[in-house]
Amino acid sequence: MKKLIVFVLVIVLLASTVMGCQPKEQPTTAAPTETTTAPVEPVNNTPLVVGYAAFSQRFSPFFATTAYDMDAQSLTQVSLLKTDRTGGIIYNAIEGETHSYNGVDYFYDGISNIKVEYDEVADITTYNIKIRDDVKFSDGELLDADDIIFSYYVLSDPTYTGSSTLYSYPILGMKNYRLNNSMAEELSVSAEELAAEMENPSEETQAFIESFVSDILISELDWVKSLYGNANWKSYTDQHPEAKDLYAMFYNIDEAYDSYAVEDENQVLEDILAQYGDDWKMLGVNYGGSESYFAADVEGPISEMLLTKKLASSEGVEVFNIEGIKKLSQTEVEVKVKGFEAPAVYSICGIEVAPMHYYGDASMYDYENNKFGFERGDLSIVESKTTQPMGAGPYKFIKYENKIVYYEANENYYKGAPITQYLQLKETTDAEMIAGVGAGEIDIANPSGSVAKFAELKAFNSNGEAVGDVITAVSVDNLGYGYIGINAKNVNVGGNPASEASKNLRKGFATVYAVYRDVANDSYYGDAANVINYPISNTSWAAPQKADPGYEVAFSKDVDGNPIYTSDMVAEAKYEAALEAAKGFFIAAGYTFDEASGKFTAAPEGASLTYEVIVPGDGTGDHPAFAILADTRASLEKIGITLTINDPSDTNVLWDSIDANEHQMWTAAWGSTIDPDMYQVYHSSNGIGLGGTDSNNYNIADPELDRLIVEARQSPDQAFRKATYKQ
Repeated sequence: MKKLIVFVLVIVLLASTVMGCQPKEQPTTAAPTETTTAPVEPVNNTPLVVGYAAFSQRFSPFFATTAYDMDAQSLTQVSLLKTDRTGGIIYNAIEGETHSYNGVDYFYDGISNIKVEYDEVADITTYNIKIRDDVKFSDGELLDADDIIFSYYVLSDPTYTGSSTLYSYPILGMKNYRLNNSMAEELSVSAEELAAEMENPSEETQAFIESFVSDILISELDWVKSLYGNANWKSYTDQHPEAKDLYAMFYNIDEAYDSYAVEDENQVLEDILAQYGDDWKMLGVNYGGSESYFAADVEGPISEMLLTKKLASSEGVEVFNIEGIKKLSQTEVEVKVKGFEAPAVYSICGIEVAPMHYYGDASMYDYENNKFGFERGDLSIVESKTTQPMGAGPYKFIKYENKIVYYEANENYYKGAPITQYLQLKETTDAEMIAGVGAGEIDIANPSGSVAKFAELKAFNSNGEAVGDVITAVSVDNLGYGYIGINAKNVNVGGNPASEASKNLRKGFATVYAVYRDVANDSYYGDAANVINYPISNTSWAAPQKADPGYEVAFSKDVDGNPIYTSDMVAEAKYEAALEAAKGFFIAAGYTFDEASGKFTAAPEGASLTYEVIVPGDGTGDHPAFAILADTRASLEKIGITLTINDPSDTNVLWDSIDANEHQMWTAAWGSTIDPDMYQVYHSSNGIGLGGTDSNNYNIADPELDRLIVEARQSPDQAFRKATYKQ
């Protein structure tokens, strides 16, 4: 958990632009929705400039992925759901509610009232959403239920590729709509039916499997080509100077085959493809170390194919709408969901309402005739507006130019136009933020709260304090955390990410990383951050606490499961113990250790003596995890393992590497949601390139983890969910 700092040049500028609720001694009564207050004219024409991290220009309520893009577009949008400072839902936001926090009353209001009712007999949860009738988009058009319906259908479209997982909830008729058959939710494929099809595949199934195997093998040849020039794979590329031969070394399954006797690379590829044919299990062995490695990737689509055949021969008819999503009036929408899932309310009622007439085509909308503002299965009209957001939020997007996002106050904002008329989000490196505020080049910044940063900002004030005559600094708890990630696809032994050897390899690095967290945290943050041992912010209700049964320090056991540390160990003793434990993990992973030199001399097949970690430290090492990496590098060097630290000046180097799934290890931060749902980040279906959210950058694929995630998601028992997440 990190305490972020917000620095303000003039405190009134911050106060004048805050769109959330301020503490009030006496809560006021919200105006009746039938009365529209005349917009307040902006009175401050001086642009408010906010220092921000780099954007990716996906400023869309549907397709934004990075936190910075989400912030940039959210200034132009309104959400159906309003929450208080603890994440509690404001169910009567139209009238407004007063909630107490730390002994102070705060008034909250928003655009809708939310009602959630669970019918235990029918096992149906109903979400009723009633909106104000006076909310307008920035172009003056009224926001109504049609815009909500449009937004739901975009997020539910079979071709939607954004980060929302709305479609994963069992909304009545959702599956029928996405598969376009009224029997989709009633029919299923049994395990016996799937097994029979796998045993005696139809021509369609055979063709799918062969195509799947072919696509993987072709992509792996491209991957092999990318290894040349990569120091981590030098021993392999030196041994096999031509990619065709290294490729054959990885994937040849015919002992008599000699790729060196074949001159043409394409011919080698054809030969390897012919060797496998439809043998996806053997491919799983060579790619992931297990016959079942691709089971979900193969059996899932085949099960869908069988279901499609069943549906084709059933009495099912085309489905033109989602049964569980209904427009009750121009100001009321209802969503019905099978069963109950705790996080569902935040996804179902937490959507931002996008203007249908802008993101879609108004001429294609006719609710009564099942037309929802775009051609079903074609979101190109929505995607075309990705860089130009528009909504009913406090600000209007003007342009993105020279790494600055320009906004103008929305005179039609339902709470009245912001006092500050012009707003700019300016891309600024973390190292430049405080100096920028101090010099008056930017007004607000959100740099990391390091010891050095506190000293720097205090130097600008004549009183030498965090609050002074030049800069005002405010520290707030952050519902997020920084982490060091390891990509299982690229850090493994023998191409098998799930093997015990691969897990031991990754644990070797993680053990050394973990032991240097305390010293790095104290040095960089001081008391502005705490070390956590589970991937969730300490500010979340789901975070394990030290007093909880079974609580453990992360990576504090050796390869045999014994504690690495004792309570009386000083720091240096812990560092030595961690390195010794890491050595044990590497040996168990198959590394060759030379006792005479005390160093590893060879890596097992598919692994390396050298790995890269990318840290977005602006090319200067200014990152809270940099000290961890530097100490780990020095420690591992003693035993012959090289950790290369890549600190690019452009953070997009990191994101591009992750998007291409080429990253090995990296440092980043993750913002937790109000109600933590691990599905987006850790469920195997969201691994990179698998058609999900692509948010599982670790490429974790663990059926047991998947089961626990879904199990916790479906329980209303917060204690049960916390215990399950801890596992």
